[in-house]
Amino acid sequence: MAHPFYENGRIQAGLTPDQYQAEMSRQAETSASGLDPEAVEKLEFTRLNLHRTNRIMRTYKVADDMVEMLQAIDSPQTWMVLTEPWCGDSAQCLPHITVMASLNRNIDLRLILRDENLDLMDDFLTDGKRSIPRLMIFDQDGNELTSWGPRPADAQVVFNDAKAAGLEKPGILEKLHLFYGRNRGAALEEEFRYLLSGLNNQADKK
Repeated sequence: MAHPFYENGRIQAGLTPDQYQAEMSRQAETSASGLDPEAVEKLEFTRLNLHRTNRIMRTYKVADDMVEMLQAIDSPQTWMVLTEPWCGDSAQCLPHITVMASLNRNIDLRLILRDENLDLMDDFLTDGKRSIPRLMIFDQDGNELTSWGPRPADAQVVFNDAKAAGLEKPGILEKLHLFYGRNRGAALEEEFRYLLSGLNNQADKK
């Protein structure tokens, strides 16, 4: 059964990758003058994430077997990602997803800003939380095929261990981004192998 937000076209009206990148750049250029401390923190994260995103987009090369799996998708899909420019996990994961999606014209990647679409976000919670990035894959009829997020399981272990060790937020984020920097998308790619293998197997059975 098609998701109601798909039926009314809201998911398909999400930002394209180019539009999202332009929005991130626009937000990064915002002046910090007059902002409250939380908004200033988000602005600083957005500026840092813009550099992270640009670096990954320049350097990431999809593994050959992943290219084959992506190109094996032979019917239209919509990949919807709930995200925000200030989100560090999004900055580390979304560029990889964007590059992967670009390899097949059957994949329409749409990016939706969580904070402006909380009603949509609430349909895709993780353990009751509005965690991002959150990816949902729909077929051409709007049926949800699979989902992923908000971070690779290996990254979640790093996060949990740092939190259990009593680290404050800056220390936790340092550990998490050190993992991402060293891992270079390998953990995310491995999880997408599993996702795509399941989708391709479903398609073969039809």
